[in-house]
Amino acid sequence: MMRLTWREIRSRAAAFAQSWEGHGYEKGETQLFHQESFQIFNLLVRRVAAFEEPFKKTADTRGYIELFWKGVLLVEQKSRDNNLGRAREQAFYYFPGIKDTDLSKFLLLSDFQTFILIDLKTREEVEISLASLPNQIE
Repeated sequence: MMRLTWREIRSRAAAFAQSWEGHGYEKGETQLFHQESFQIFNLLVRRVAAFEEPFKKTADTRGYIELFWKGVLLVEQKSRDNNLGRAREQAFYYFPGIKDTDLSKFLLLSDFQTFILIDLKTREEVEISLASLPNQIE
């Protein structure tokens, strides 16, 4: 796989941000959105992560994680302009059902127009708007 320069990554991020401006239907666009977001970095989602990863909520109920890259990233997606506080609660609800060896280092919350990236070790949070993504991608 070809390694990209930061200039190329910023250019790809700008194209991505422009193409997704104003969009954001969780049920119908989440997978395409994240496939395209991974392409900013020249990554194929299917090589590193899975959509709708099943997990055990309780002994008798199951749920699905929007996007799960074992050991690296868990994504909870909501539709545009939805409450990301609710997404945060939902994402933390998944963790007891995930094996310790698969726990993510990062949590990404998104409503298509806003990203909140949380380092789960330090609890540091970075919030980035879709419009500012090209300038803050690093």
